[in-house]
Amino acid sequence: MANITKKVSWSSRGDESGGGERTPLLNGSEDVTYTRQFSGGRLFQIGRLSTVDLEEEITSDEESLRSRPKEIPHNEKLLSLKYESLDYDNSENQLFLEEERRMSYVGFKCLEISRWVVCGLIGFLTGLIACFIDIAVEYMAGLKYLVVKDNIEKFTEVGGLSISLILWAVLNAAIVMLGAIIVAFFEPIAAGSGIPQIKCYLNGVKIPRVVRLKTLVVKVFGVICSVAGGLAVGKEGPMIHSGAVVAAGVSQGRSTSLKKDFKMFEYFRRDTEKRDFVSAGAAAGVSAAFGAPVGGVLFSLEEGASFWNQMLTWRIFFASMISTFTLNFFLSIYHKKPGDLSSPGLINFGRFESDSVAYNLYEIPLFIIMGAIGGLLGALFNFLNYWLTIFRIRYVHRPCLQVIEAMLVAAVTAAVSFVMIYTSNDCQPLGPDQSEEYPLQLFCDDGEYNSMATAFFNTPERSVRSLFHNAAGTYNPLTLSLFTGTYFFLACWTYGLTVSAGVFIPALLIGAAWGRLFGILLASITSTGSIWADPGKYALIGAAAQLGGIVRMTLSLTVIMVEATGNVTYGLPIMLVLMTAKIVGDYFIEGLYDIHIKLGSVPFLHWDAPATSHWLTAREVMSSPVTYFNKIEKVGTIVDVLSNTSNNHNGFPVVVRLAASDESGKICGLILRSQLIVLLKHKVFVELARSRLTQRKLQLKDFRDAYPRFPPIQSIHVSQDERECMMDLTEFMNPTPYTVPEETSLPRVFKLFRALGLRHLVVVDHENRVVGLVTRKDLARYHLGKHGLEEMQLAQT
Repeated sequence: MANITKKVSWSSRGDESGGGERTPLLNGSEDVTYTRQFSGGRLFQIGRLSTVDLEEEITSDEESLRSRPKEIPHNEKLLSLKYESLDYDNSENQLFLEEERRMSYVGFKCLEISRWVVCGLIGFLTGLIACFIDIAVEYMAGLKYLVVKDNIEKFTEVGGLSISLILWAVLNAAIVMLGAIIVAFFEPIAAGSGIPQIKCYLNGVKIPRVVRLKTLVVKVFGVICSVAGGLAVGKEGPMIHSGAVVAAGVSQGRSTSLKKDFKMFEYFRRDTEKRDFVSAGAAAGVSAAFGAPVGGVLFSLEEGASFWNQMLTWRIFFASMISTFTLNFFLSIYHKKPGDLSSPGLINFGRFESDSVAYNLYEIPLFIIMGAIGGLLGALFNFLNYWLTIFRIRYVHRPCLQVIEAMLVAAVTAAVSFVMIYTSNDCQPLGPDQSEEYPLQLFCDDGEYNSMATAFFNTPERSVRSLFHNAAGTYNPLTLSLFTGTYFFLACWTYGLTVSAGVFIPALLIGAAWGRLFGILLASITSTGSIWADPGKYALIGAAAQLGGIVRMTLSLTVIMVEATGNVTYGLPIMLVLMTAKIVGDYFIEGLYDIHIKLGSVPFLHWDAPATSHWLTAREVMSSPVTYFNKIEKVGTIVDVLSNTSNNHNGFPVVVRLAASDESGKICGLILRSQLIVLLKHKVFVELARSRLTQRKLQLKDFRDAYPRFPPIQSIHVSQDERECMMDLTEFMNPTPYTVPEETSLPRVFKLFRALGLRHLVVVDHENRVVGLVTRKDLARYHLGKHGLEEMQLAQT
């Protein structure tokens, strides 16, 4: 890690404008400050910032280690320049149009069939991965709990339970250490649930290494170690990320990591097509996790997708169905129940019978109150995790420290669980139909088991199922109260560790515990407690309220809960609860995923521009001056511009100058850095400016073969003679880029940019001359803060 310096100056800012992606400071700009009268009589100043340079060049690894700071300063009001944008808008150049014209009706139908085939493969492979994770976790966790259980029973009789405590803590720490090491040292992007990263990808942000094969491998083995190691985590978030990686790989018909090209699905090698398949992969992950195909489709729509149409909906639903079917088919074979496909998914909540979940109309206000409680507790969870994450960014940034922290949390989780079980005297009879996987007797009488152990001495999924379905009287209020408080803080501490882990199941488990407690207390304070007889329904409502209060999902989570529990009766109450939890939680703090996106300084674009931004125009938002090319440009000029590290632009307007005296010509197209690099690589030059010799004919296949890892300009060798040659950009540029007048309001610019999935939006004057370029970071800079509309700084982090 380089030395950290704080350099903030009010000057011209850099961006991805041709303005490009990681531009520290655009040359030739003048300091500009706009002052406007703001509501409430305040003056609001918008200036053009330079970047905040947080990294410097280091000459050697040894010096880097010596100079690594103990603390990394962090400011949430920064946007990182390290993130590039994805090209969700197709470049309709001559090559593209010629290929489309040559394609027959049958060819288009074959492409559509190929999309369905790819979605089927995505669902099948995602289901296989889910099956592997489930079997591996079941085997490892079962082996661990049996060893610890035998040890506890042995030392309960002869004394020395401290040995059992140490054994449990050591086993947890050892398993989690393996998962943390492979994440921290081999692929850090695999840490966490992966949902914030996939949301950013679908939003149009290129998160480095987020859909690589290596990331998938680390993610799968990491989540197995996390869950089997006893952490307060779940498998659902990593399954969503895993499905997205599978989709990104399968849809390209090759593996860039393995350097293997199967020569399949070459037409889909562009960001637009890959985005749709990644949406299908995320939905397939949800479907495999919860057995909820419709919920998976709605999750992809509500949480991630930036583009949607009817055919895409059906393809995503198809991928989700295949994912669930594949998982259940192979699990039925593993459990020696071939043909039994009734399992609801990776996370089995069990089925609620209709008579046991019936509710009365007068219970609706109680459910809404539970939704408000879930919103408050969710806001508290997010608030604590927010400050804990900032602490980790500042102090726990070395891989060795991250592994140590994960081992510490694993050991503490085991120790706290053991102490809670040891001090509990909640003994319940062990009936003939008892469904507990690892019942612990401890100090209970023969034929009884420790009820606290049912919650702690188990995987989180089984604990949730127990709270949903165990008969009334299985838990006493003190047990549920202690478990809720303890597990709440353990889950909050765990989320954000450098391990692969999700927050869905811990949130459901916390909510199920306090929801069941709520039902028990209702029964105790009423004279006719029989009307509140089933605490399982309050556990279900509490689980939905808690999860909704943390992640702020509504429609998709309603359907997921209905599909996972196999009963539609509670659709209305769950929806009301989730809406209430979201409203209450949003009043205090954002959802957990949005918080982590903001802490990552990602230029994420929400659905709409800030509400008070109508007085800003494209002229005040755009990056200028703009680096542009002529239609026929000198090769040396192109190489120099691309090699200039101070303005690493990714998009360049192509102009036509009517006279040599024109400072900036009229817009006639837009060309990308990646296209120019391919042209340089294939030496597509005009030999002499005077004699227009025939260029080598390129096809779109040349550009698709280089996608997505285009070579850096430093790897392209151009001789001195070749620098004097000319390059004709006419055939390769996009001749119809989107443009806006410089007087266009920010909300209008934002709506056009966001809805069309643009990477560059050219700003022109009344004579159609290029005056600026709007990119993602220009728009993401503005947000509503405590003092109205605020502008973020750009940081080279």
